[in-house]
Amino acid sequence: MARAAENIGVSKAHQDVIKTIVLAVLAGAFIAFGAVFATLVTSGSTMTYGITKLLGGVAFSLGLILVVVGGAELFTGNNLLSMAWASKKISTKQVLLNWLIVYVGNIIGAFSIVILMLLSGHYLFGEGVVGSNILHIAEAKCQLGFMQAIVLGILCNILVCLAIWLCYSARSAHGKILAIIFPITAFVSAGFEHSVANMYFIPMGIMVKAFGGPELWNMIGTSPDQFDSLTWSHYFNDNLFPVTIGNIIGGALFVGLAYWFIYLRKPHAVN
Repeated sequence: MARAAENIGVSKAHQDVIKTIVLAVLAGAFIAFGAVFATLVTSGSTMTYGITKLLGGVAFSLGLILVVVGGAELFTGNNLLSMAWASKKISTKQVLLNWLIVYVGNIIGAFSIVILMLLSGHYLFGEGVVGSNILHIAEAKCQLGFMQAIVLGILCNILVCLAIWLCYSARSAHGKILAIIFPITAFVSAGFEHSVANMYFIPMGIMVKAFGGPELWNMIGTSPDQFDSLTWSHYFNDNLFPVTIGNIIGGALFVGLAYWFIYLRKPHAVN
């Protein structure tokens, strides 16, 4: 598993730029589809908090299943390039360039789904309960404290990268799916923060707030001024930036470098 992670990291670092960005756009869209599914499943739920979150987590697992089984480049998963970097098989520049390209591609893919979902009027489904859920999910994410967002990002990507790590032991599609479901369900249910998922969740909330129109507000009995935290500045400063930092720490350090140290580090000879 460790050697597979290392070799995959080398391959990703040397991959053609155009191929990388297209696969990254796909990954952003795939994760957004998982977010759409999770939002729908939890909309209007009358079940207990924990069960509702559990169902949302299972639904969100769709996103990483599409990434891993379908094939795509996800920023949070690519934090495991730290293993190949620690073995000196790729340079710091190659790691950072890959992360930058994939991150931008993920944004493009996720925001593409935001636009399509907005145009579809999906937020009006269920007499507005879907739109209400979109707004409340995004608002809550924009109200996190800076350090809180970093820590939630760390915890999230520990589980995401463990899901990817477990997939290296799988020999079939259904094996990979089973390896993904539990860690991803756990991070979503626990309320941890995933930068790429938030590239959909929060922009979707901002767009619904801006363009939902009187029809939505009449359905849900509220108004845009009830969502003061739902702005682009709050999104970038209070969520995307700190969560991204946390994701890198959780994936690259707590999983990638930890497993490199255990399995791939060459111990110094004792004289």
